[in-house]
Amino acid sequence: MEMARTRVRYTSHHSAPDAFARVTDWKRHRVPLTEVTVTPVGFTARTAVGPLGFDDPMEITRWDPPHRVELHKRGRVVRGSATITVAPEGGGSVVTWDEDVSVVGVPALFDPVVGRLLGLMVSRVLRALLA
Repeated sequence: MEMARTRVRYTSHHSAPDAFARVTDWKRHRVPLTEVTVTPVGFTARTAVGPLGFDDPMEITRWDPPHRVELHKRGRVVRGSATITVAPEGGGSVVTWDEDVSVVGVPALFDPVVGRLLGLMVSRVLRALLA
């Protein structure tokens, strides 16, 4: 299965433990038209306009605070994985978010576009969480 890929690196003034805590505070992930619900094994992001929408359930498959978290996306519409790493740098940290996704019904030809849009969304989330 082809995947859209993105990698976003963000340099933060927050310490690595603080940055990790902020980035893994799933309820604070603000994405337009999306609501996050924490589950026993991860979280589900529900994106909807009125009654039309889809769930993006994510399972935490590796939890290594304050350095790394890995997620498996198990939805009917969006599938794939994400890895978020946090490393100390100077008095702050560097957060790297790698994500590989496939969107059901979207041809692989559009993977570069999906990857770019995903990167913009991840950048926005990181800026908001680490401001």
